[in-house]
Amino acid sequence: MQEEARQVLAGAIVEAIETGNPIAPLEPALRPAGLAEGEAVAEAVLDALGQAPCGLRLLRGAGGGWLAGPLLPGRLLADGAVIAWSALRRPRVSAGILGVLAEALEPGADTPPRFARLHAALDLASSRFRDGAADEAHSVADLADLGYVVTGRPGALPAGPVAVSCAPGAKRPRGSAEDLAAGFAAAAAAARRLGGLPAGAVLMLAGLGAASVPAAGERWTARVAGLGRAQALIGEASSGEDAPAA
Repeated sequence: MQEEARQVLAGAIVEAIETGNPIAPLEPALRPAGLAEGEAVAEAVLDALGQAPCGLRLLRGAGGGWLAGPLLPGRLLADGAVIAWSALRRPRVSAGILGVLAEALEPGADTPPRFARLHAALDLASSRFRDGAADEAHSVADLADLGYVVTGRPGALPAGPVAVSCAPGAKRPRGSAEDLAAGFAAAAAAARRLGGLPAGAVLMLAGLGAASVPAAGERWTARVAGLGRAQALIGEASSGEDAPAA
């Protein structure tokens, strides 16, 4: 992928973020060929937006691997947030866990991350592409499908695999077992590969459990056994509550 093509694609993603207008299917020359090219486009998007990420978010892809992308402060919402349906494009909702680092992740190190606190999270992934991302490289270029992240109250990391679930309404499924230590080890390795993170930055796992397609008017709750929950209402909020277009 040539530098000119990278900048054109980054510009299209920036425009989609700022206006809410989706991106039409790409010409072959504008398609990132792999994850590394997708990450380079995402970096160009951040440069163009002039926004500094507050940390790294790893989204579990369709194949079970992790897709790394920046987490932006403006995309973090408090528990109970109301998110307008019109603010989302091809949304997918899942559970997540967000940790605030107690110490820096230095490049070249391999120690497990240490957290000052952790939060159960509800992850709302969203695509800027009109027909959805064609592959994982496109998702990574699109900031790993970053939509919005809703965080619950702080808690401590449970020991061993934990049950994680995400469901609408009053449903309380048993959830699926997640190895959080392994997930955060992968997140720390990705953060170090990309240059490291300072203490106080966030490290997040998203796409835990089965991702679902939400509908307008639904209230979704993500639960992490032993840690807590995070909840959001997806619907047409009032003008004072609308989130910006994703």
